Amino acid sequence: MSTTLYGISNCDTIKKAKKWLEQRGIEYTFHDYRKDGLSEEWLSQTATRLGWENLLNKRGTTFRQLSEEEKTNLDERKALALLLANPAMIKRPVLIHNSNYHLAFKPAQYEEIFAS
Repeated sequence: MSTTLYGISNCDTIKKAKKWLEQRGIEYTFHDYRKDGLSEEWLSQTATRLGWENLLNKRGTTFRQLSEEEKTNLDERKALALLLANPAMIKRPVLIHNSNYHLAFKPAQYEEIFAS
């Protein structure tokens, strides 16, 4: 079983997800976008699995600080370029468990993911 949690270490939701995993003794690898980087290939594959619209956090500070030109007429190509340049705009966490991709953290959701 392989489990990787992707995000940014100072994010409160990431901290909650990590705590949840650790309390249950679930081994995982943490990949910090800021420290470990982000590849175009990973981002493209993740967007294919989860949908680029789902990955893009429009409620975050980073997105709101973009120019109107950058926010207008977003399509997948434009959104992925923005996410690659600004990984803080990716909704967190992205969890890959046994080759299945999951987005966000809710205890009930994780209970279901790790029940099998």
